[in-house]
Amino acid sequence: MGLEKLHPFDAGKWGKVINFLKEEKLIADDLIVQAQEATDEDLLVVHTRRYLNKLKRKVLKPLRTQTGGTIMAGKLAVDRGWAINVGGGFHHCSSDKGGGFCAYADITLAIKFLFERVQGVSKATIIDLDAHQGNGHERDFMDDHRVYIMDVYNRYIYPGDGFAKRAIKRKVELEWGTEDTEYLQKVHTHVEGALNELKPDVIVYNAGTDILDGDPLGGLAISPQGIVKRDEVVFKAARSRRIPILMVTSGGYQKRTARIIADSILNLHNLGLIDKELATSGAGNPKCCVFHLLKE
Repeated sequence: MGLEKLHPFDAGKWGKVINFLKEEKLIADDLIVQAQEATDEDLLVVHTRRYLNKLKRKVLKPLRTQTGGTIMAGKLAVDRGWAINVGGGFHHCSSDKGGGFCAYADITLAIKFLFERVQGVSKATIIDLDAHQGNGHERDFMDDHRVYIMDVYNRYIYPGDGFAKRAIKRKVELEWGTEDTEYLQKVHTHVEGALNELKPDVIVYNAGTDILDGDPLGGLAISPQGIVKRDEVVFKAARSRRIPILMVTSGGYQKRTARIIADSILNLHNLGLIDKELATSGAGNPKCCVFHLLKE
Protein backbone atom coordinates (compact mmCIF):
# COMPACT_ATOMS: atom_id res chain seq x y z
CA MET A 1 0.00 0.00 0.00
CA GLY A 2 3.03 2.28 -0.16
CA LEU A 3 3.32 2.48 3.61
CA GLU A 4 6.79 0.94 3.47
CA LYS A 5 8.11 4.24 2.06
CA LEU A 6 7.18 6.01 5.30
CA HIS A 7 9.22 3.89 7.74
CA PRO A 8 12.44 1.82 7.74
CA PHE A 9 10.74 -1.59 7.86
CA ASP A 10 11.43 -3.90 4.90
CA ALA A 11 7.92 -5.26 4.34
CA GLY A 12 9.25 -7.87 1.90
CA LYS A 13 11.69 -9.38 4.39
CA TRP A 14 9.71 -12.54 5.12
CA GLY A 15 9.12 -13.50 1.49
CA LYS A 16 12.80 -12.96 0.72
CA VAL A 17 13.85 -15.32 3.53
CA ILE A 18 11.69 -18.08 2.06
CA ASN A 19 13.01 -17.46 -1.45
CA PHE A 20 16.61 -17.72 -0.24
CA LEU A 21 15.82 -21.02 1.51
CA LYS A 22 14.19 -22.35 -1.67
CA GLU A 23 17.25 -21.37 -3.71
CA GLU A 24 19.42 -23.35 -1.27
CA LYS A 25 17.05 -26.35 -1.69
CA LEU A 26 16.34 -26.45 2.06
CA ILE A 27 12.59 -26.11 1.57
CA ALA A 28 9.98 -26.39 -1.15
CA ASP A 29 6.35 -25.29 -1.26
CA ASP A 30 5.10 -28.66 -0.01
CA LEU A 31 7.25 -28.36 3.13
CA ILE A 32 5.93 -24.97 4.18
CA VAL A 33 3.12 -24.69 6.71
CA GLN A 34 0.95 -21.80 5.61
CA ALA A 35 -0.11 -19.54 8.46
CA GLN A 36 -3.79 -18.96 9.12
CA GLU A 37 -5.00 -15.47 10.01
CA ALA A 38 -5.73 -15.12 13.72
CA THR A 39 -9.48 -14.70 14.26
CA ASP A 40 -11.18 -12.32 16.66
CA GLU A 41 -11.85 -15.30 18.91
CA ASP A 42 -8.12 -16.08 18.92
CA LEU A 43 -7.11 -12.47 19.60
CA LEU A 44 -9.60 -12.11 22.46
CA VAL A 45 -7.66 -14.75 24.41
CA VAL A 46 -5.33 -11.83 25.24
CA HIS A 47 -6.66 -8.58 23.78
CA THR A 48 -9.65 -6.61 24.97
CA ARG A 49 -12.56 -6.03 22.60
CA ARG A 50 -12.08 -2.30 23.12
CA TYR A 51 -8.48 -2.48 21.92
CA LEU A 52 -9.34 -4.56 18.84
CA ASN A 53 -12.11 -2.15 17.88
CA LYS A 54 -9.62 0.71 17.75
CA LEU A 55 -7.43 -0.96 15.13
CA LYS A 56 -7.60 -0.42 11.36
CA ARG A 57 -8.33 -4.05 10.65
CA LYS A 58 -7.92 -4.20 6.84
CA VAL A 59 -4.43 -2.71 6.84
CA LEU A 60 -3.38 -5.04 9.64
CA LYS A 61 -4.44 -8.33 8.01
CA PRO A 62 -0.79 -9.34 7.31
CA LEU A 63 0.01 -8.84 10.99
CA ARG A 64 -2.95 -11.01 12.01
CA THR A 65 -1.64 -13.70 9.66
CA GLN A 66 1.79 -13.52 11.25
CA THR A 67 0.14 -13.68 14.67
CA GLY A 68 -1.78 -16.78 13.61
CA GLY A 69 1.54 -18.20 12.43
CA THR A 70 3.13 -17.71 15.84
CA ILE A 71 0.23 -19.46 17.56
CA MET A 72 0.48 -22.37 15.09
CA ALA A 73 4.25 -22.48 15.51
CA GLY A 74 3.89 -22.85 19.27
CA LYS A 75 1.87 -26.04 18.84
CA LEU A 76 4.26 -27.35 16.17
CA ALA A 77 7.28 -26.64 18.37
CA VAL A 78 5.81 -28.73 21.18
CA ASP A 79 4.83 -31.51 18.77
CA ARG A 80 8.09 -31.62 16.79
CA GLY A 81 10.74 -30.08 19.02
CA TRP A 82 11.13 -26.81 17.11
CA ALA A 83 9.40 -24.40 14.77
CA ILE A 84 10.35 -21.13 13.10
CA ASN A 85 7.83 -18.46 12.21
CA VAL A 86 9.45 -16.31 9.51
CA GLY A 87 7.75 -13.24 10.93
CA GLY A 88 6.04 -12.42 14.22
CA GLY A 89 7.79 -11.32 17.37
CA PHE A 90 5.59 -8.29 18.08
CA HIS A 91 7.09 -7.82 21.51
CA HIS A 92 6.00 -4.21 22.13
CA CYS A 93 2.30 -5.08 22.06
CA SER A 94 0.46 -6.04 25.23
CA SER A 95 -3.16 -6.97 25.85
CA ASP A 96 -4.55 -3.44 25.65
CA LYS A 97 -1.84 -1.37 23.94
CA GLY A 98 0.22 -1.56 20.77
CA GLY A 99 3.69 -0.09 20.31
CA GLY A 100 6.50 0.19 17.77
CA PHE A 101 5.44 -1.80 14.69
CA CYS A 102 3.47 -4.20 16.91
CA ALA A 103 -0.33 -4.38 16.81
CA TYR A 104 -0.96 -7.88 18.19
CA ALA A 105 0.68 -9.62 21.14
CA ASP A 106 1.64 -12.81 19.30
CA ILE A 107 4.19 -13.99 21.88
CA THR A 108 1.68 -13.67 24.70
CA LEU A 109 -1.00 -15.35 22.59
CA ALA A 110 1.19 -18.31 21.65
CA ILE A 111 2.14 -18.97 25.27
CA LYS A 112 -1.42 -18.61 26.58
CA PHE A 113 -2.74 -20.96 23.89
CA LEU A 114 -0.14 -23.56 24.90
CA PHE A 115 -0.95 -23.21 28.61
CA GLU A 116 -4.68 -23.52 28.00
CA ARG A 117 -4.85 -26.10 25.21
CA VAL A 118 -1.74 -28.29 25.20
CA GLN A 119 -1.36 -30.87 27.93
CA GLY A 120 1.97 -30.84 29.73
CA VAL A 121 2.88 -27.22 28.99
CA SER A 122 2.80 -25.23 32.21
CA LYS A 123 6.09 -23.28 32.18
CA ALA A 124 7.58 -21.11 29.43
CA THR A 125 10.79 -19.13 29.01
CA ILE A 126 10.98 -16.12 26.71
CA ILE A 127 14.48 -15.39 25.42
CA ASP A 128 14.21 -11.94 23.86
CA LEU A 129 17.33 -10.97 21.90
CA ASP A 130 15.86 -8.20 19.77
CA ALA A 131 17.77 -4.92 20.24
CA HIS A 132 14.75 -3.40 22.00
CA GLN A 133 13.24 -4.24 25.38
CA GLY A 134 10.25 -6.58 24.98
CA ASN A 135 7.89 -4.53 27.10
CA GLY A 136 4.67 -5.98 25.66
CA HIS A 137 5.06 -9.57 26.81
CA GLU A 138 6.67 -8.27 30.00
CA ARG A 139 3.55 -6.30 30.89
CA ASP A 140 1.31 -9.24 30.00
CA PHE A 141 3.22 -11.71 32.21
CA MET A 142 4.11 -9.29 35.01
CA ASP A 143 2.57 -11.42 37.76
CA ASP A 144 2.61 -14.81 36.03
CA HIS A 145 5.21 -17.03 37.69
CA ARG A 146 4.81 -19.64 34.96
CA VAL A 147 6.74 -17.41 32.54
CA TYR A 148 10.47 -16.68 32.91
CA ILE A 149 11.67 -13.71 30.85
CA MET A 150 15.26 -13.09 29.77
CA ASP A 151 15.78 -9.85 27.85
CA VAL A 152 19.01 -8.54 26.28
CA TYR A 153 18.69 -5.05 24.77
CA ASN A 154 20.24 -1.64 24.16
CA ARG A 155 19.50 0.24 27.37
CA TYR A 156 19.27 3.64 25.64
CA ILE A 157 16.63 3.08 22.96
CA TYR A 158 12.84 2.61 22.72
CA PRO A 159 10.81 1.75 24.75
CA GLY A 160 12.62 2.35 28.06
CA ASP A 161 9.64 0.90 29.91
CA GLY A 162 10.67 0.95 33.56
CA PHE A 163 7.44 -0.63 34.78
CA ALA A 164 7.75 -3.56 32.35
CA LYS A 165 11.36 -4.20 33.43
CA ARG A 166 10.02 -5.46 36.74
CA ALA A 167 8.86 -8.62 34.93
CA ILE A 168 12.34 -9.48 33.61
CA LYS A 169 13.95 -12.32 35.56
CA ARG A 170 17.29 -12.02 33.74
CA LYS A 171 17.99 -8.52 32.45
CA VAL A 172 21.05 -7.71 30.31
CA GLU A 173 21.31 -4.04 29.34
CA LEU A 174 23.82 -3.27 26.58
CA GLU A 175 25.78 -0.13 25.69
CA TRP A 176 25.72 1.65 22.33
CA GLY A 177 27.84 -0.15 19.73
CA THR A 178 28.24 -3.46 21.58
CA GLU A 179 30.22 -5.85 19.31
CA ASP A 180 30.33 -9.61 18.73
CA THR A 181 32.77 -10.84 21.37
CA GLU A 182 31.10 -9.17 24.35
CA TYR A 183 27.60 -9.79 23.01
CA LEU A 184 28.02 -13.50 22.32
CA GLN A 185 29.70 -14.08 25.67
CA LYS A 186 26.77 -12.45 27.47
CA VAL A 187 24.17 -14.31 25.42
CA HIS A 188 25.84 -17.67 26.06
CA THR A 189 26.29 -17.05 29.79
CA HIS A 190 22.75 -15.84 30.36
CA VAL A 191 20.94 -18.35 28.13
CA GLU A 192 22.69 -21.16 30.00
CA GLY A 193 21.95 -19.46 33.32
CA ALA A 194 18.28 -18.92 32.50
CA LEU A 195 17.69 -22.52 31.41
CA ASN A 196 19.60 -23.89 34.39
CA GLU A 197 17.55 -21.73 36.74
CA LEU A 198 14.23 -22.98 35.39
CA LYS A 199 13.70 -25.78 32.87
CA PRO A 200 10.61 -24.73 30.89
CA ASP A 201 8.26 -26.84 28.81
CA VAL A 202 8.80 -24.50 25.84
CA ILE A 203 11.14 -21.66 24.83
CA VAL A 204 9.90 -18.70 22.80
CA TYR A 205 12.95 -17.15 21.16
CA ASN A 206 12.52 -13.60 19.85
CA ALA A 207 15.38 -13.46 17.35
CA GLY A 208 15.41 -9.84 16.20
CA THR A 209 18.11 -8.95 13.67
CA ASP A 210 18.05 -5.24 14.53
CA ILE A 211 21.23 -5.93 16.54
CA LEU A 212 23.04 -5.85 13.16
CA ASP A 213 25.77 -3.23 12.74
CA GLY A 214 24.27 -0.24 10.93
CA ASP A 215 20.65 -0.89 11.88
CA PRO A 216 18.95 2.53 12.04
CA LEU A 217 16.99 1.67 15.19
CA GLY A 218 19.06 -0.87 17.15
CA GLY A 219 22.27 1.01 17.93
CA LEU A 220 24.38 -2.15 18.32
CA ALA A 221 27.23 -3.42 16.12
CA ILE A 222 26.82 -7.17 15.69
CA SER A 223 28.12 -8.75 12.47
CA PRO A 224 26.09 -11.10 10.25
CA GLN A 225 28.30 -13.95 11.49
CA GLY A 226 27.57 -12.87 15.07
CA ILE A 227 23.81 -13.15 14.46
CA VAL A 228 24.20 -16.63 12.97
CA LYS A 229 26.30 -17.67 15.97
CA ARG A 230 23.78 -16.16 18.41
CA ASP A 231 20.94 -18.26 17.01
CA GLU A 232 23.17 -21.32 17.13
CA VAL A 233 23.91 -20.70 20.83
CA VAL A 234 20.19 -20.54 21.67
CA PHE A 235 19.20 -23.61 19.65
CA LYS A 236 22.12 -25.65 21.04
CA ALA A 237 21.04 -24.80 24.58
CA ALA A 238 17.45 -25.85 23.82
CA ARG A 239 18.48 -29.03 21.98
CA SER A 240 20.91 -30.19 24.67
CA ARG A 241 18.09 -29.99 27.22
CA ARG A 242 15.40 -31.40 24.88
CA ILE A 243 13.26 -28.28 25.30
CA PRO A 244 10.92 -27.40 22.41
CA ILE A 245 11.77 -24.03 20.87
CA LEU A 246 9.69 -21.58 18.84
CA MET A 247 11.64 -18.86 17.01
CA VAL A 248 10.12 -15.63 15.70
CA THR A 249 12.11 -13.07 13.71
CA SER A 250 10.94 -9.73 15.16
CA GLY A 251 12.82 -6.51 14.29
CA GLY A 252 15.49 -5.94 11.65
CA TYR A 253 15.51 -2.87 9.45
CA GLN A 254 18.14 -3.32 6.76
CA LYS A 255 17.81 -4.86 3.29
CA ARG A 256 20.47 -7.49 4.07
CA THR A 257 18.52 -8.81 7.05
CA ALA A 258 16.59 -11.43 5.04
CA ARG A 259 19.79 -13.04 3.76
CA ILE A 260 21.18 -13.23 7.31
CA ILE A 261 18.02 -14.89 8.65
CA ALA A 262 18.15 -17.43 5.82
CA ASP A 263 21.86 -18.09 6.45
CA SER A 264 21.13 -18.64 10.13
CA ILE A 265 18.36 -21.15 9.40
CA LEU A 266 20.68 -22.96 6.96
CA ASN A 267 23.38 -23.06 9.64
CA LEU A 268 20.94 -24.52 12.19
CA HIS A 269 20.00 -27.18 9.67
CA ASN A 270 23.59 -27.99 8.73
CA LEU A 271 24.46 -28.44 12.42
CA GLY A 272 21.53 -30.81 12.93
CA LEU A 273 19.79 -28.41 15.32
CA ILE A 274 16.69 -28.41 13.11
CA ASP A 275 16.36 -31.67 11.26
CA LYS A 276 14.23 -34.62 10.21
CA GLU A 277 15.09 -36.60 13.30
CA LEU A 278 13.68 -33.93 15.58
CA ALA A 279 10.71 -33.15 13.35
CA THR A 280 9.26 -36.65 13.40
CA SER A 281 5.52 -36.13 13.77
CA GLY A 282 3.11 -34.68 11.26
CA ALA A 283 2.50 -35.24 7.59
CA GLY A 284 5.43 -35.78 5.31
CA ASN A 285 8.14 -35.73 7.97
CA PRO A 286 9.39 -32.33 6.72
CA LYS A 287 12.99 -31.16 6.84
CA CYS A 288 11.95 -27.89 8.34
CA CYS A 289 8.93 -26.35 10.02
CA VAL A 290 9.35 -22.91 8.49
CA PHE A 291 6.28 -20.71 8.32
CA HIS A 292 5.87 -18.60 5.21
CA LEU A 293 3.63 -15.65 5.91
CA LEU A 294 3.81 -12.97 3.24
CA LYS A 295 4.43 -14.63 -0.08
CA GLU A 296 5.19 -12.10 -2.80
